[in-house]
Amino acid sequence: MTHLLDIRNVSRRFGGVLAVNDVTGHVDEGELVGLIGPNGAGKTTLFNLISGFTPLSSGTVSFDGKTISGLKTNQVARLGISRTFQNLRVFPNMSVFDNVSVGAVGALPQGALGALFGSFAGGGARSAEISRRTWEALEAVGLTHVAGELAANLPYGQRKYLEIARALAMQPRFLILDEPAAGLNDTETRALADFIKRLHGTGLTIMLVEHDMTLVMSICQRILVLASGRKIADGPPDAIRRDPAVLEAYLGVDA
Repeated sequence: MTHLLDIRNVSRRFGGVLAVNDVTGHVDEGELVGLIGPNGAGKTTLFNLISGFTPLSSGTVSFDGKTISGLKTNQVARLGISRTFQNLRVFPNMSVFDNVSVGAVGALPQGALGALFGSFAGGGARSAEISRRTWEALEAVGLTHVAGELAANLPYGQRKYLEIARALAMQPRFLILDEPAAGLNDTETRALADFIKRLHGTGLTIMLVEHDMTLVMSICQRILVLASGRKIADGPPDAIRRDPAVLEAYLGVDA
């Protein structure tokens, strides 16, 4: 069976620190998978390895049967992988619409004119496609009414959705969410959980890192657990919450 995402014996060393240590795992098409672990477990590093932001020290990452290890981030994105970041990366002095359109631009081939004169060059058809993808993404996250606002004027919760919209404008097959609930209150977190379930309901494959265990356990179909760079568990939420290795990693006791 070919998994949509296949990670084989992946490691990443930073000097003398092995941040990700021989991790193997997979995500199948249509799954909603959580990635959890204590602070410093290697979760964001693993996301960076998948999306091309950080090169592997060893191992392979494959997407839809094709090896993507060593590809640049824009090449990975154009294959259908998009992501958000733990620390928001919005452009505060650009409009909400323009922030999201950056994602649409990045997912489309530039062509000769784009390479020569900039990302938005290339003719009316390409500009229309960028606009279409941008409006669709804004509608998906409920931000069409603030499309003309500067991103700096949005409250923190809406900036979270803005970053997700930019990732959706790339029209991915596989969406990576890095701590989407960080900084949100309980009401906002519940609304976010409902939103992620709706996204998943459209057929989108999603993998998320999150420290809010209530959110993870309530929406994820399967959970991978890292500790000290190694995968220590992989299974459905009910099994993960009772797994002795997971309890020991989180509670520091011999379960």
